[in-house]
Amino acid sequence: MSGIRYVRGDATAPQAKGVKLIVHVCNDLGGWGKGFVLALSRRWPEPEAAFRRWHRERAGNDFALGAAQFVQVDRHVWVGNMVGQRGIRTGSQGVPVRYEAIDKALAQVADKALELGASVHMPRIGCGLAGGKWSRVEPLIAERLTARGIAVTVYDHGD
Repeated sequence: MSGIRYVRGDATAPQAKGVKLIVHVCNDLGGWGKGFVLALSRRWPEPEAAFRRWHRERAGNDFALGAAQFVQVDRHVWVGNMVGQRGIRTGSQGVPVRYEAIDKALAQVADKALELGASVHMPRIGCGLAGGKWSRVEPLIAERLTARGIAVTVYDHGD
């Protein structure tokens, strides 16, 4: 339905030639310590350092739900930190995922991918610790990315 390619593997080791943009969802509290970010930090220190600085200096920048930050980690690899979840716990406001924020951030991802001539790689964003449903996220990716001709690969970890 979507033009999204699904593979089993590690999204921090993108399976493609050329420039690659790895994207994932972050919370709006500045927290970095569970889920996919641990795999990112094992491979590169820059995305975490940039995210923490972005959050710390948020009074003077665009850090907010729906914002995206792009960090180059290798000659042909970039990481996109997308603020797409409110807080970190499920509570009276429901699960932390914010689909409208993911949608807004994906629009920025599309612009960056087109600027770089990059393919986009991700785990099932917003569906792990953020508590989202893939049936709600997948159409956003299709609309924002694949509809603009951007190659997207989604990685499911494990065997």
